[in-house]
Amino acid sequence: MRKNSRLFGTAGIRGRYLDKVKPGLAYDIGVSVAAHVGGRGTITVGHDVRTTSPLLALSAGSGVMSGGVDAIFLGLVPTPVLAYSVPHTKSKAGIMITASHNPPPDNGIKVFQYSGMEYTEKMEEELEQIMQVKSKFHATWDQVGRLIDAKEIGEDYVEEISSVLRPRSIKYVPKIYIDCSNGAASNYTPRILRKMGAKVFSANCHPDGYFPGHEPEPRQDVLEPFLPVAASLGPDVIMAHDGDADRLAVLTTRRGFVKQDVIIALYSKYKLLEGRGTIIVSIDVGNSVFDVVEKYGGRIVRSKLGKIHEKLLEHPGALLAAEPWKLIDPKWGLWVDGIYQATLLAKMMMEEGATMDDLLSDIPTYPWARLSIPIAEMLENQEEFYEKLKERFMSTMGEYESMSTLDGIRLDFADKSWVLVRMSGTEPKVRIYIEGNDNNRVDELIEKSLALTKSVSEEMGLKLEAPTINRG
Repeated sequence: MRKNSRLFGTAGIRGRYLDKVKPGLAYDIGVSVAAHVGGRGTITVGHDVRTTSPLLALSAGSGVMSGGVDAIFLGLVPTPVLAYSVPHTKSKAGIMITASHNPPPDNGIKVFQYSGMEYTEKMEEELEQIMQVKSKFHATWDQVGRLIDAKEIGEDYVEEISSVLRPRSIKYVPKIYIDCSNGAASNYTPRILRKMGAKVFSANCHPDGYFPGHEPEPRQDVLEPFLPVAASLGPDVIMAHDGDADRLAVLTTRRGFVKQDVIIALYSKYKLLEGRGTIIVSIDVGNSVFDVVEKYGGRIVRSKLGKIHEKLLEHPGALLAAEPWKLIDPKWGLWVDGIYQATLLAKMMMEEGATMDDLLSDIPTYPWARLSIPIAEMLENQEEFYEKLKERFMSTMGEYESMSTLDGIRLDFADKSWVLVRMSGTEPKVRIYIEGNDNNRVDELIEKSLALTKSVSEEMGLKLEAPTINRG
C-alpha cells in the first residue's frame, strides 16, 4: 500500500467533487505541473463529459498559465487523445480532468509527461512537494502563460490512428456494436471504426455527464443485461468503453462477457507472432495470458495495477503492457488507449477474415471471479484493515505454492488456482480476484474470501456492504 502520498492513488487523483476534488485543487495542480516542467513551453489540458469537468479543466489551465506556461486547451476529449496530444504538440506535460469509470458525482486529475506516459509515482510525489510551496512559482503579470485553443488535435488523432492501423487487406467486413457509455469516446471510436471499413452499430454515443445509459464502468454485470438488444443486430463483436475511453470491454453473442485475460492473451499472441519479446501484465492477470506467452516463446513481467507504464521504463523493448481493460502498445504510444484497442481488434478481424469468436478459439480459458466489496467509513482505518486482512488470508486460505506482495497479496496454489486481495486505489473498496481450474474451486475461494473479509471488518467495527461479484 502507498503511504507517502496524500493525493495520488493508482490512477491519479480521484474522488467526490467538493470533497476530495475541488477547483482550487485543480488550479494548484496546474501551477505545480508548470513548476515541475521548469516553466515556459506548453502544457495540454483536456476533460471528459462530467458536469464538473469543464470547470476543473479551466481551473487547471488557469494554474498552468499562472505558473508561466502556455495552456493548450483541447476541450472535451478521451484520455487517450489528451495523452497523444502531449508528444504531438511537443508539450512538456498534459493534464486530464477525468474520473474514468467512477460514479457521476466524482471527478479526478491525471498528469502526463512529455512522452504521453502518465507521471510515475516519483513524479507525483515531487508534484505534491511543490504544492506545499506553490506560491513561490506564480509568474509576474508580464510572464503569465497564454491560453491556446486547439480542439483540432482530436481530428489529428482520428486521422493518425486510422492510418497506423489501416488493414493491409480486408478479407471480412465485421459488424461491430460499440457502446461508449455516454462518455468521451462517443465522437471518436464509432467514426474511426467506420473509417477502417467496419459496419458499426453505436449505442450510448451521445456525451452526457449523468451517464443515463448505464454506469460508466464496463463490467460484466453492467453490460450483459444489454446483450439481448445488441444480439438482435447480429454483431460479430460487442465493445464498450468506460467514461474516458482508456478501457475497453469485449463481448460476443456466444460467449457473453469475455474475460480481460483472454483479450490480453489475444493481443500477446498477435505481438509474439511478429517476434519474441517481453509482455508486461498487472498482478491480477492469470493463466490464459501465461499459457499463451509461454506457447509463443515470450516472457512475462508482472506489474502493480495502474502502474504498467512504469514497468515499461524498466523494460523499454517490451512488446506491450496490459492490465484488465487496458492496453499500452509502445509502437503506437506510451499511454493506455481503449480506442486503439477497439481499432486493433477491428484490424485483426478484417485481416484474418474472422469473427471475434474465431480469433479467440485457441485462447485457453479458466473459471474466474472478481469481487468488489464496499466498506463504509474505511478510509481512516484502511492501512490497519488491510494489514489484518493480509495476515488472515495468509494464515487461513490453505497451503499455497507462492506468494507475491507486489500489489496487495496474491497466493498461488499448486492446482494453478490463485487469489489476490488488494485495496482499491480509487474507491473505498476491497477488491478480490480469483481463478481456478473448475467452478467448484472458484466457489470455494469466493466463500473463503468473503468470510475472511467479513470477519476482519466486524473485528474493526466496520460495516461490510453487499459485494458485487462478476464471474465467468
